[in-house]
Amino acid sequence: MRTHVVDHPLVAHKLTVLRDRHTDSPTFRHLADELVTLLAYEATRDVRVQAYEIETPVARTTGTALASPKPLVVPILRAGLGMLDGMMRLLPTAEVGFVGMVRNEDTLEASTYAERLPADLSGRQCYVLDPMLATGGTLAAAIKFLTDRGADHITAICLLAAPEGCERLERELAGLDVPVTVVTAAMDERLDEKGYIVPGLGDAGDRLYGVAG
Repeated sequence: MRTHVVDHPLVAHKLTVLRDRHTDSPTFRHLADELVTLLAYEATRDVRVQAYEIETPVARTTGTALASPKPLVVPILRAGLGMLDGMMRLLPTAEVGFVGMVRNEDTLEASTYAERLPADLSGRQCYVLDPMLATGGTLAAAIKFLTDRGADHITAICLLAAPEGCERLERELAGLDVPVTVVTAAMDERLDEKGYIVPGLGDAGDRLYGVAG
C-alpha cells in the first residue's frame, strides 16, 4: 500500500477552514468539494489512458483519452457522497457506484448495509471516496468488497488520515495482490478513545449534512 499526503498550500488552506469548528455546513460542503478536486488531481496520476486520434484545425495528431473500461468512482455512504461532485468534476465520464457501510461504535468494526455496483469489476480501476481514514476498518472492508468482485487497482481519497488507520489498512490488505494507494490532505496525530481523528475535523457526515434528529 502506498500513502500520498498532498503537500500544497491551497490544500493546507482549505483543510484549515474545514477543521475550524465555527465553519458552517454550507461552507464546509463547498470547501470539501474544492479540496476533493485538488486531491483527485493527484489521485488520478495513474489513471489508465490510451492513444486517441484527433484532427485539430491545423492537422491530425495523436492525443490521450481515458481507456476502457471507464474508471469507477465509489463513495462510501453517507459522508462519501459529499466528495462525489468534487471527484466527478475532474472525471466526468467515470461511472459511479455506491457502498453503504456502518461502523459499530463499540467494536469499531464495519459492515455493509447497501451496495449498487456491477457484479463483475474485472479490470476496473476504482476510486473510493471516504472523508476520514480513522480506524481503517470501513475502508479496508470496502476495498476487499471491490477486489472480491475483480477490481484490480484501488485508489482511496480521504480528507484526513490517522496513523492507526493506515497501519490497520496495511495489515488487513497485506495478502491482497492489488495495488492500493491512499491520497489524503493530511496525516494527523492519532485517534482518541472513541476512534476519532485528533486534531481532525469532527464527524465529517454531521458537518456536511447536519445531525438528523
